[in-house]
Amino acid sequence: MERVLGIGGVFFRARDGKALSQWYARHLGIPLDGPFWQEAGPTVWAPFAEDTDYFGRREQQWMINFRVRDLDAMVLQLRQAGVTVQDPQTHEVGRFARLHDPEGNPIELWEPLDAAQLRRVEEAYR
Repeated sequence: MERVLGIGGVFFRARDGKALSQWYARHLGIPLDGPFWQEAGPTVWAPFAEDTDYFGRREQQWMINFRVRDLDAMVLQLRQAGVTVQDPQTHEVGRFARLHDPEGNPIELWEPLDAAQLRRVEEAYR
């Protein structure tokens, strides 16, 4: 059976696409032009209940989650640049921190467990 190989793109509406692209480039290192080459690693595909409060605003239909190598360093870097970031939280698959882009879109930063730890968690769900 054929299957997808990964996320090919994330597309969303913006009031000021150019300014928002510059913010993502400056603060998260996502290039303005051309593709964003990701490092191999886990990706979670998880629909949420339509009445979830997890994304923030009720009309918010999506939330992006970016994997990071060092969550503490990333949070510090963002805060030093004046970006508001919630304190990191630890969950069973790693550590997370939440922020919002200038247009209010929620972003979650994820420092996953190492591969062996993630496999143990995955096996526990089987």
